[in-house]
Amino acid sequence: MKKLHVVLTLFGAMLLAAACNKKSDFNYYYYEPADYALISQYLNLPDKPDNYLSELPKHLTSLGLAPRPVQQDKAILGRVLFYDTHLSKDGKVSCASCHKQELAFSDDTPVSRGVFDRAGDRNSIALGSVLSFAAYYGTDLFGPSGIPFFWDNRANTASEQNLSSMTNPKEMDMSHADITNAVQAQPYYEPLFRMAYGDGQVTPARVSEAIGEFVNAIGSYRSKFDQEAEKAIGYNVYSNIELSNFSGFSQAENRGKKLYLDNCASCHSTTQGRPPKMKANNGLDASYPDAGVGGITNQAADMGMFKVPLLRNIALTAPYMHDGRFATLEQVIDHYSSGIQFHPNLSSELRVGNTPLKLNFTAQDKSDLVAFLNTLTDEQLLTEKRYANPFK
Repeated sequence: MKKLHVVLTLFGAMLLAAACNKKSDFNYYYYEPADYALISQYLNLPDKPDNYLSELPKHLTSLGLAPRPVQQDKAILGRVLFYDTHLSKDGKVSCASCHKQELAFSDDTPVSRGVFDRAGDRNSIALGSVLSFAAYYGTDLFGPSGIPFFWDNRANTASEQNLSSMTNPKEMDMSHADITNAVQAQPYYEPLFRMAYGDGQVTPARVSEAIGEFVNAIGSYRSKFDQEAEKAIGYNVYSNIELSNFSGFSQAENRGKKLYLDNCASCHSTTQGRPPKMKANNGLDASYPDAGVGGITNQAADMGMFKVPLLRNIALTAPYMHDGRFATLEQVIDHYSSGIQFHPNLSSELRVGNTPLKLNFTAQDKSDLVAFLNTLTDEQLLTEKRYANPFK
């Protein structure tokens, strides 16, 4: 009887080992072989899924910033959709056409060109200017504290934003039926939708959700500034300007950082974490043909107000402002130095009563500010494979 018990125990152990090996095989072959063979005809996707989770540096998590989890299979599908030109009326434009990875997901023209070379209305916002979309963007994720999308803040979620762009006549000019038909016509999507949603059904809502999941996975937090801030964590560098020099910065970079903290950070963030303001008027004009946020809300207090972006990767994302009027960082700094115009909604940080501020930067100040702004570039973001064009 004891021998039988030993035999049964050994047999059970063998079954368990076999099950573990089977599980290991399943994990290794993430896609079904036939599915992966089909996908690989068109796409450079790894046989194991990319990791789209973000690990923010401590100097930012210590402030309470933390990204929500990203659904990997939806992000993978969204990456393909983000780069697919089939989702445009002329088959030539994708999301990535106006958000180029090598430019920190921005465009290098004042306004981007959409289908049939149609000009857009505003400069394409750099997705790489954001620390982490999953950390504070989108009201579906963070309620009223979530930051909305577009220069006029009209979209509450990444899904709402990309669907608006796909259906905009000046951008991709697709109807909901066009989107569904275009995706269904591509053979590589059926297995990707099945992995993301459990079946191959294509709907505009699923398409926009998947692109939104990919956008939510994009983040930039490995710049020289982040590396130095990480080394300095614990020294109270952000609330005490005179102690804020970074050991790895040049003298010009540290001088520029002090100028930035003194003059720019109240709107654009001391830590490049989360923008302190959702909208502002920075005195570009005395009157605005583009009403910005006011064009959506129809409120007098919102006229001429626009989104306030972070400045991550700003050295790569020219031209600047909502209309792309400034070609260089030097021109932007000149505007704040001596070019601010009065507007009834001019932000309080840029005025004394009804008089616009003149910051009167010296030539050295301007050079130092540019030196600091260059430390906000995240080189890894520009080539990271999980964000790159997957098409062969």
